[in-house]
Amino acid sequence: MTTPVGYGIRLARSDDSGLIARLSRDLIETGLGWSWTPERVARTLENPDVCGIVAATPRGLAGFAIMEFLAEHAHLSLLAVDHRHQRRGVGQALVAWLEESARTAGISVVYVEARVNNQRARRFYRALGYRDLFFMPKYYRGVEAAVRMGHDLRRPAIAPSS
Repeated sequence: MTTPVGYGIRLARSDDSGLIARLSRDLIETGLGWSWTPERVARTLENPDVCGIVAATPRGLAGFAIMEFLAEHAHLSLLAVDHRHQRRGVGQALVAWLEESARTAGISVVYVEARVNNQRARRFYRALGYRDLFFMPKYYRGVEAAVRMGHDLRRPAIAPSS
């Protein structure tokens, strides 16, 4: 996966925390309250087992992703792309960048949760090779259900075209 023209992917910096938190609030946490505050994002980015990246344009940030690397698997904690930049391959590029980092670290499985009713997110992850693993009632703030999805990085996401 290549980065879409006009975008660059780089490691997130502490001064990105405010925008990352706002994108999380507005695009991920809608209706649930705001738990990924700028302070929480900054603390998370300081964790040596976490990798945060952003997709940047000359005009600012278009999206971000945060992944935690554990001993045997990785967990995609957050992924959001600003509405103005969606459907351009930005989200795919962010996930591909982190998955390649996971492969390099010897990790073969990545997990992510999505709201059960967020069919768009679930289709996005399925297109990248993620599969529904199990249902998690009241996962989000004890209110909303999630589905845990997983991607076996040892298997190709999309069959090669002939």
